[in-house]
Amino acid sequence: MTPQRLTNPFNFGALALDSAFADREGELDELTADIRNGQDVVVFAPRRSGKTSLIWRAAAQLDSEGVLVAQVDLMTTPTKESLAAALAKSIHEQIASPLERVRERALAPFRGLTVQPTIKIDPEDGSLSFGFGVARRQAEIDATLERLLELPAELGGGRNRRTALVIDEFQEVVEIDADLPKLLRSVFQHQPEVAHVYLGSKQHIMKRIFNDANEPFWRSAKAIELGPIPVAPFAEFIAERFEVGGREVESGVITELLRRTGGHPYATQEFCYALWEQTAPQETASGANLVLALGAVLRSEHAHFSLLWDAASAVQKQVLRALAREPGHPFSAAYRERHSLPAATNVQKALGALTKRELVSGEAGAYRITEPFLAEWLRANIDGVYPD
Repeated sequence: MTPQRLTNPFNFGALALDSAFADREGELDELTADIRNGQDVVVFAPRRSGKTSLIWRAAAQLDSEGVLVAQVDLMTTPTKESLAAALAKSIHEQIASPLERVRERALAPFRGLTVQPTIKIDPEDGSLSFGFGVARRQAEIDATLERLLELPAELGGGRNRRTALVIDEFQEVVEIDADLPKLLRSVFQHQPEVAHVYLGSKQHIMKRIFNDANEPFWRSAKAIELGPIPVAPFAEFIAERFEVGGREVESGVITELLRRTGGHPYATQEFCYALWEQTAPQETASGANLVLALGAVLRSEHAHFSLLWDAASAVQKQVLRALAREPGHPFSAAYRERHSLPAATNVQKALGALTKRELVSGEAGAYRITEPFLAEWLRANIDGVYPD
């Protein structure tokens, strides 16, 4: 009989749910308490730091408590009409239907919209989809959006149920329509009983939306900042997951792995996935396995990093190479001389562009590459210095 092959216990790319969810217990408790209290929250975090996994875990926990959570992703709604369709579907499925088991009653709130939706039934699973044609006048779709945004408060309030609206990739609101933030804020500020949760992958835009006094959402939400996961709980998680997967891992290997990833959730899960694959069943992952795993990760990320590199200007490439060799103070004369960088003004412009792309970050003039594994890839593929 052929022995059953164990499944890799690590997960990256998709949502980290259930046993794949690493720590964040403190942030999870804080976020679920805020939503229960009707507190608006904006989650700030670098790309691929587990924002969406965190809110999905919170929504699942709150659902078991009777809280109704509707979610919409603005990355999939490039127009106000498509946003209206996504809102209608989410509100219907996640708020109206749980409250009204009879389909016609659940659909009743959508019958009086200014722009009437077309509603289609999926013949396979019976789910509904909503569609809104292009409005003849912008005022019509604005009124429709406004009415949809009012529904979570009305539907939940009518049954004495707490409701929440989660908006992912919220920075896209300014791309959909420059005036859309004003419309959303005009509705949300009158809904103290509804928790609004805002997530975004472009930190510089999100921070401008919520921290600029000239923006409608200025200081309108409590901020939660997701940093790296602390070493101790992440190390425990890694050891436990290796055991679940029928392998072991040396404690020193875990320490080195976390040193290289800095506790970044996506990078750590990706590295652990590769390390598990490089370790034979019933064996213990060693330093040699770690080197092989890092090579596998860099090969997997090669296409992504090649695109990032090709999109960089000549000066940006110089700065990236320098930071890959030595995180530090690129404005200083000594640093620029060591790495043959141009004048400080040119370096500053390059760093500004790289920061907006969230490839680098810096405090007090000290900068480092933040995109996971990019520094290793640059050293290996541009400088010819391979990981060890």
